[in-house]
Amino acid sequence: MHSIPRRLLSLVTSALALAATSALFAQTPKKLVVGFSQIGAESGWRTANTDSIKAEAAKRGIDLKFADAQQKQENQIKALRSFIAQGVDVIAFSPVVETGWEPVLREIKAAGIPVVLSDRAVKVSDPSLFVTIIGSDFVEEGRRAGEWLARKTGGKAVIAELVGTPGSAPAIDRKKGFEEALAKNPGMKIVKSQSGNFTRAEGKQVMEAFLKAPDAKDITALFAHNDDMALGAIQAIEEAGLKPGKDIVIVSIDGVKGAFEAMVAGKLNCTVECNPQIGPQLFDLIEKVAAGQKVPARVAVKEGVFDETQAAAELPHRTY
Repeated sequence: MHSIPRRLLSLVTSALALAATSALFAQTPKKLVVGFSQIGAESGWRTANTDSIKAEAAKRGIDLKFADAQQKQENQIKALRSFIAQGVDVIAFSPVVETGWEPVLREIKAAGIPVVLSDRAVKVSDPSLFVTIIGSDFVEEGRRAGEWLARKTGGKAVIAELVGTPGSAPAIDRKKGFEEALAKNPGMKIVKSQSGNFTRAEGKQVMEAFLKAPDAKDITALFAHNDDMALGAIQAIEEAGLKPGKDIVIVSIDGVKGAFEAMVAGKLNCTVECNPQIGPQLFDLIEKVAAGQKVPARVAVKEGVFDETQAAAELPHRTY
């Protein structure tokens, strides 16, 4: 029996080692790389939304490329183009406004990268420019706020409205839903409406201006498109020597902890929940999209309505 030549033995050993290494790499799945562009940190809601997304990505071992747009569309577009350059597997973003996305979405599609919308919708001529959207039904939120206010006031109210960021999906849709509820209650009318840009500071400024108007004493209710603007307005109402929640009935949207604290203190009357903790649902979708699986065109988030009678019991359970 002949012995194997040393050189041949070395080649066989190298080949076996290479095969073993290849098998090892084949067993190790490639890390999913996701680019996410967030609107900013304009509210407690948005901060909770960001925390949920980052925590879930870390939990799943996803390489998350995160970009904060600071509420500017041009920053988001720049971030999306950067994600294309980085060759990410999936792009997700929460659009600051509804329009103006078509060119960059076409670039993303040409690069073969699927897009998932988070929280807010876009208006495009070609619906294939994104795969799916996960988020709340903003029209229904506005409708719920209007219906609650109608019940609370017996269908009679002179309303001031703090509108969200102009051109954004929640501002457009929440107003639409609220006005649908008002259409069924002719004794309710909006007499003042202005944007507070979803921030507490601007909510306070706009409410101060409302209360300085000659007809300010007629206002009996306030509808704020989010809790942060309502909390700012509460400060302005108190500084004007009025009692928020009593002299002016206040309903807002989001369901942040600060809103529940204000309800417990008797300063806010109702908040319509808009759940920011969508990280698990979002990455369930992203993983399916990355794997080429079919997903629904829209995924809704579960939400409720809470008023001052439920606030104390619910407050300990609020995590954002």
